[in-house]
Amino acid sequence: MIDANAVAKEISAKKVAKKHIAANFDNKTIDAKLKVNFNNGKTKQSLTVNMKIIKDEVIWLKGSKFITVFKAKITPTSVSYYSPVFKNYFEGDFSMIEDLLGVEINFEQLQNLFLGQSLLNVKENKQEVKIENNRYILFPEKQAELFDIFFTINPSHFKLDKQSIVNVSKGLRLDVTYPSYNLIEKVVFPSEINIKAKNEKSITDINLSYKSVFFDTDVKMSFNVPNGYKRLEF
Repeated sequence: MIDANAVAKEISAKKVAKKHIAANFDNKTIDAKLKVNFNNGKTKQSLTVNMKIIKDEVIWLKGSKFITVFKAKITPTSVSYYSPVFKNYFEGDFSMIEDLLGVEINFEQLQNLFLGQSLLNVKENKQEVKIENNRYILFPEKQAELFDIFFTINPSHFKLDKQSIVNVSKGLRLDVTYPSYNLIEKVVFPSEINIKAKNEKSITDINLSYKSVFFDTDVKMSFNVPNGYKRLEF
């Protein structure tokens, strides 16, 4: 149940963090279809993306535009990608995704990004809270040395409306906004995600909208890099 009229009442930061963690996604698999618009100033692309997730194990993506444009397989330790269009591939660590988003990111954080959960563990550090525009703004009592982090939490379901990671000295900023959620099989799940990654050289906009979402199905994930493709370096 999503109560659109919920009011952000005065409660402790600890309680807000606890409720956000309690709202975490608990199903085992996701099989989703998304519409993705990508724009980094140089490349503007609109794709249909099939996304399959086995929670905490693997994220599989296939981007299509009439034909398969790319496939990617991401595990906690590796990122693999290939493109039949450009005849290239990548196998390695998260440097490719970090290059795309402009900030360091690991598997759990990427998974959380798709689910409307905080990129950082709100239980790990002592948090503070303030209320703005009927939303809870949760942030570490002691901000990290390099980054300032803010989580905007919706009082109706305690998932995120927005999360921001800012590094002023390096001119980096990552904003992930969740304009709306749907109730799917009693699970509160994002229906849209807008990602804005900014560094000193460029701004990348990635807008995702979920077209269909199924949980706990038998997901199949084929991934084989064809012979003769050129290796990408990051």
